[in-house]
Amino acid sequence: MPDSVGKRQRRDAKAKKAAAREDRRLARAKRQADREAGLIEAGTPIEASEPAALGLLPREGEVATPAEGAAPEEPAGEQT
Repeated sequence: MPDSVGKRQRRDAKAKKAAAREDRRLARAKRQADREAGLIEAGTPIEASEPAALGLLPREGEVATPAEGAAPEEPAGEQT
């Protein structure tokens, strides 16, 4: 058995992680330069989403339908 068991995989994984780190560093530096130039606003780039846009609430004019697989509601007046 060779002495290099798993060394190639570890080296490749470390190289991939280093490349990802470098990409994140470059993106961060670009965002910082863009903020200093006034091209983008400071702060988190994630905007608050409306629940209707995410499909959590019915939009105007739409009727809420039960989710698939959900048991249908029984009328309140009937008891079995």
